[in-house]
Amino acid sequence: MSRCVADAVQWKKRRAYRLSNGRIEVTALLGGGHIADFRLCGAPMNVLWECPWPTIEPQNFSSREHAALYGDGAAGRFLSGYTGHALALGYFGMPSPAETTQGLALHGEAASMEWNVVSAVADEDSATLVMDVALPVYRLHFRREIFLSADAFTVCITEIVTNLSRAEIEFQWVEHAAFGEPFFASGDATLFISGTRGLTWPAGYEGHEILCNDAEFRWLYAQSTDGKPIDLSQPFVRDGTGFVAALLTDADREDAFVAVHNRRHELVAGYSFDRRIFPWIALWEENRARKSAPWNGRTRVRGVEFGTSPMPLGLDRARKMRSLFDTPVLTSIPGDSRMQTQYDLFLHPTPPQWTQIKDVRRFGDSLVVRGDGNEEIRLKCRNQRC
Repeated sequence: MSRCVADAVQWKKRRAYRLSNGRIEVTALLGGGHIADFRLCGAPMNVLWECPWPTIEPQNFSSREHAALYGDGAAGRFLSGYTGHALALGYFGMPSPAETTQGLALHGEAASMEWNVVSAVADEDSATLVMDVALPVYRLHFRREIFLSADAFTVCITEIVTNLSRAEIEFQWVEHAAFGEPFFASGDATLFISGTRGLTWPAGYEGHEILCNDAEFRWLYAQSTDGKPIDLSQPFVRDGTGFVAALLTDADREDAFVAVHNRRHELVAGYSFDRRIFPWIALWEENRARKSAPWNGRTRVRGVEFGTSPMPLGLDRARKMRSLFDTPVLTSIPGDSRMQTQYDLFLHPTPPQWTQIKDVRRFGDSLVVRGDGNEEIRLKCRNQRC
């Protein structure tokens, strides 16, 4: 058995911590708190999306100094540090005019602030990293524990949001997860989701949309702008395009999942999460459509952003909408109280004959991934969900 480790490291010149158990390793950045890297130990491939531009610590962003590299204002502040899995907390999308005057970034305060390392400990049985960040504008405190047990192929992530004020707060909470090449590659990989009804973004994609605007669909096909159905489980089918769409997860199950299966590399990676807290998945694809910095016409990324809200419309729009498909599009927390959730990030080799992922479910202390012919991979997990 390899000894588990929790070490301070440099990740592409960024301050980070890495947890490893000899089978898998996961890396989290202090700037923005992003989960930047997840891979098999010793493997060259990160299964999460890595942005193609050099990032900085986002708390150091200055429009005067960095706009040419990352764009200006709220979007530039977020993109200067973004890679992999980010946290959108407070609001999901662009800040409101009032929030903009306070210097807030795209997708809320947390993803553009410096996080504090509460503890990083490891022994023969497990490795644990605890980080937190305070949101002064939204009066929220966020705490994330990343736990990796010995010999596991899953990372257990526990998150707690605490309301620091006495009044109830309405807010949005979205795990801005993303996959990209070489793991999520056209012709090699497919996305599987426990999804049902969907709605495409009402405002196109800056003139490069591949999907019809504001159109309902059933996973996994949506209507393209040329009238033909597009299989959303397949990545990057048309260069120079992009899309945003909302997807409701299956209400007949307590847990939901997203999984990417790469047949060439014979790997599956994804998330299993509590749909009672996170009923929505926001799908986003950028396929070399945006020519401005930092995208520069060469970026390919697919977001599978699970959370309380279906689209990055911002908190004001969510308050007006209230619900979609009879499901709330934001959440709230009473004063002086907290909300907690737990989700699993997993990665495991698959049998060479597998062509699909039929299901991913929690059963006690196991995460069961089911493929062709009802064959199963049973992954060790940490206890029951909270």
